[in-house]
Amino acid sequence: MKNNKDRDLSKAKVYLIGSGIASLASALYLEKDAGVLGKNIYILEKDNIPGGALDGAGEREKGFVVRGGRMHEIHYECYWELLSHIPSLEDESISVRDESFEFNERFVSNGQARLLKEGKKIDVSSYGLSLKQQSDFLKLTFVAEESLGNKRIMDWFDADFFETNFWYIWTSMFAFQKWSSLAEMRRYMKRFIHLVDGLYKLGGVMRTKYNQYDSVVRPMKKYLEQKGVQFQMGNEVIDIDIDIDIATDIKTATVIHLKNKSEIVLGENDYVFITNGSITESTDNGSWDTPAKLKGMTESGSWMLWKKLAAKDKTFGNPSPFCDNIDLQKWYSFTATMYDSTFQDYMENFSGNVDGTGGLVTMTDSNWLMSIVIARQPHFPNQADDVKIFWGYGLYPDRKGNFINKTMAECTGAEMLEELYYHLKIQDLMMPITEAGKVNCIPVAMPFVDSLFMPRKPGDRPDVIPAGATNFAFLGQFAEAPKDCVFTVEYSVRTAQMAVYNLFDTDKEVHPMYDSAHNPKYLLRAIKAIHR
Repeated sequence: MKNNKDRDLSKAKVYLIGSGIASLASALYLEKDAGVLGKNIYILEKDNIPGGALDGAGEREKGFVVRGGRMHEIHYECYWELLSHIPSLEDESISVRDESFEFNERFVSNGQARLLKEGKKIDVSSYGLSLKQQSDFLKLTFVAEESLGNKRIMDWFDADFFETNFWYIWTSMFAFQKWSSLAEMRRYMKRFIHLVDGLYKLGGVMRTKYNQYDSVVRPMKKYLEQKGVQFQMGNEVIDIDIDIDIATDIKTATVIHLKNKSEIVLGENDYVFITNGSITESTDNGSWDTPAKLKGMTESGSWMLWKKLAAKDKTFGNPSPFCDNIDLQKWYSFTATMYDSTFQDYMENFSGNVDGTGGLVTMTDSNWLMSIVIARQPHFPNQADDVKIFWGYGLYPDRKGNFINKTMAECTGAEMLEELYYHLKIQDLMMPITEAGKVNCIPVAMPFVDSLFMPRKPGDRPDVIPAGATNFAFLGQFAEAPKDCVFTVEYSVRTAQMAVYNLFDTDKEVHPMYDSAHNPKYLLRAIKAIHR
């Protein structure tokens, strides 16, 4: 519905709720392609720092933290096109896209220690799938998504499937659980079928030069501010009035309500784009000697806002499947800051990967199903040469450790590292480093991080532009972008393109998705791979 023909875009104001990649992308497209003046674009963010799930922060003394890292691949058509317009912070003569491509040409993912057991590498050249499991895999790829309803992965595959190399690679790489949405797994299988052949060594996975906050968010913020876009941090939206004409089903946003008791009345030329839901809402950082606290709905802004909106009209989706089961959606991550190279030197010799080329290393016999990633150093622009950083996470935080007699959720940063050292059989090696105070580790509780994989039905995610909407859109991981895969930056940027290019008259079209599922070359490679 392109309905701005009678609107004066020189006077149009657009309010973007949330400052994740979907909002940042929307701001760029609004200014560049839709003709909205940068000074009339407002990003309203509850927190004091932009970026949503693309984060990274810290310093030498206090330690560094990344809640997670987004993996990329070459066929993120929307995302890489977006970053082609953003100058690198370190060299404005090149784009963030070109900086990232050049970085990935030098540091190619080729994990040689993808899965471990008892501290030793597992041979993952075979995915270990039985003939029935191979058949089930292929059947799932070609059934209609609508036929799957809100089935779980465990409803499709037999119990033995969850002990295969394939599942350990899949679950640790994408954070799917046995009870995750079967429909979402099917989307991943179709969307990334060109990567199945090299999945066991993380072939085709790309990363940014630094953590995504420094590599993507900071340069985007600088670019948008130079265009006049206004970032209003610490400004939480708690409700939006929407006028719904019962006779015509025309829906128009009229007033934005802020937590500080103020309100924004939307004029006839104004729009609002809403990021509904968030995987990083209500997160909490622990420390070396304190566990992270599990928070929930009461501390959440975006989930509470979506619940209020969903109560107004069924076309605004249903947040409950995504946010009402925190115990099935949470996991814990941790970031270790080493003031010594002993750990990194050991992992390089053990794995055969220099930092930045190995990617995920998963301990299959870990009760927490713990994985770690050693990114290319430095992972932060302000990281000194003698400081080394790595990130890890566990998918089952309510289980007690194999060495530490506590659940992961109860553990301090120090205890999480002790558990890791136990699985790698390097306790004696690392004990002097710990005793010398040359390590820090910060745990993070993430109550909603797996929300986007929860079983859902059609309509639970609202359309980017709901039926009848005249001046508003939904953005991000919990708006519906048919066929594309959540938990990717590509998905968020695609929803931004869908919102801007369909609400406004531009000469632009949403970038088509790369369709490897219908390419015989990739299909044959995938079939051979799962038969290995």
